[in-house]
Amino acid sequence: MSDYTHPLADAEFVLNELVDFDKLCADMGQEDINGELASVILAEAGKLGSGVLAPLNKVGDLQHPSMIDKDGGPGVQETAGFAQAYQEYVEGGWASLTGAEEFGGQNLPNVLGSAVNEVWHTSNMAFALCPLLSQGAIESISHHGSEHLQQSYLPKMLSGEWPGTMNLTEPDAGTDLAAVKTKAVPNDDHYLITGQKIYITWGDHQMTDNIVHLVLARLPDAPAGVKGISLFIVPKFNLDENGAPAERNDAYCVSLEHKMGIHGSPTCVMSFGDNGGAKGYLVGEAHKGLSYMFTMMNHARQGVGLQGLAISEASYQHALGYAKERLQGTNKDGSRFTIMKFPDVRRMLMQMKSSTEAMRALCLVAAAEIDRGNGARSELFTPIVKGWCTELSQELTYLGTQIHGGMGFIEETGSAQFYRDARILTIYEGTTGVQALDLVGRKTLVNKGEALGALLDEIATDLAKFDAMGGQFTLAAQQCKTALECGIAARQWLLDTAAQDRNAPGSASVNFMMLFGYLCGGWLMAKSAMQAKAKLDAGEGNSEFLNAKLISAQFFCEHMVVRTQACFASIQAGSESIMALPEDAF
Repeated sequence: MSDYTHPLADAEFVLNELVDFDKLCADMGQEDINGELASVILAEAGKLGSGVLAPLNKVGDLQHPSMIDKDGGPGVQETAGFAQAYQEYVEGGWASLTGAEEFGGQNLPNVLGSAVNEVWHTSNMAFALCPLLSQGAIESISHHGSEHLQQSYLPKMLSGEWPGTMNLTEPDAGTDLAAVKTKAVPNDDHYLITGQKIYITWGDHQMTDNIVHLVLARLPDAPAGVKGISLFIVPKFNLDENGAPAERNDAYCVSLEHKMGIHGSPTCVMSFGDNGGAKGYLVGEAHKGLSYMFTMMNHARQGVGLQGLAISEASYQHALGYAKERLQGTNKDGSRFTIMKFPDVRRMLMQMKSSTEAMRALCLVAAAEIDRGNGARSELFTPIVKGWCTELSQELTYLGTQIHGGMGFIEETGSAQFYRDARILTIYEGTTGVQALDLVGRKTLVNKGEALGALLDEIATDLAKFDAMGGQFTLAAQQCKTALECGIAARQWLLDTAAQDRNAPGSASVNFMMLFGYLCGGWLMAKSAMQAKAKLDAGEGNSEFLNAKLISAQFFCEHMVVRTQACFASIQAGSESIMALPEDAF
């Protein structure tokens, strides 16, 4: 079984060569933060990831959280070893990296926080879900909570002492949040919350002395539909006059979901108000909860896209270690050789290597747009990051098991866990279809394709420079050029066809999203090749790493970017055959 090693060199390359991290920090007025500091932080994160979190990954897969009686009601006991690991995470100051200084945060750029988060998710995704949800909750409270709520909760949340959760889904209200039935009744200075939520990640555990639940609920006078949803803070323990956890709130995990993967992460059925009502506190204004929750969800969606990268990286490292050790083949002199010699194994490894590099580039470039305050671009990137990276992770983790052959299907080798864990990524925080509809609807049709057009113009400028490189990149540049033409045509097709066929956007949406995922990946790998070549020509950097980057960029552009053509062909086919079959004929 291979160990986890953080790909520090590639993270540094993306930050320095694609994000231009030093300039980003200077533009943000943070001249004291630079690439050198980022490298130190990432190296330290890598130590915690490989030394503490990764060894617990298999433990969490085998030793699931369990229900216990605690504090006068049902509760959850987390996997052994997770609590100590979480304390090391908190004591290291990792929870506060990107938080506001006024609440005890370190105010580091979001893109650096994302690069660090990759470490946690690659080494132990089930564990890392706890801080991921907390970061989203912090975003929502920071943007929409009253000063009193911010002062009461954010310092402890930023330190990591109190993690946060997101409570949206109900048994009868999945993606359709208009069907939310949880109630909130005014009661003095708070509200009494009653209802049930399902699929609540890390909804309960014993790692901390409090948990801050963000809960969607309806007030008595709420209008119907999504316009009648409000957002509430519901702590596990109510706070006393000094702001410390005191009496147990009426909010309990009543059962745990039995899942295909991420076994170390307790996924809870949360019941609020079984004993009279859970105390909740309104965040922002009444009836605006859904928009407030989307602040949290958009943060989480980019985070889940990052998980697609992370689990693919974990599977790749595992498969690479196996391929270098597995003897299967005999030379004429009787000596054995490893499966690394086989071209098809090389194909699969190159697919995994180049795709994780492309995903890393996209995830961090997208995260940097948040730092730049480029709202339109970051919103455009969000469904692509979430949808494309998580869909591609399904294929890459499958390839990891394929490289293992029959041993990939055997749990003891560890490859199957990555494949199982990856399956949730296309589902939570909005399924692939939801991300695709968001991209074609809110992010393209609403603004008549303006944001997407601006991105295509930037890609065109960079690919023209890539085309001029020639040499080994002649074919790669041509494939990227064709992909760009597909992207331009797909945008125009959507704008032209949506007005004539109401089924067209939904029918084409997933292929549309995947097309732009591969196009963006190819664009950033092309930029990576140009930057790597420039450094080699100048005699700078690690030549072994940079030459490997040239090859992985060439492979991705030649072998992966071509998928845009198939996506566009399906888009052009329209909705006719998709919608033609009568329901009874299925």
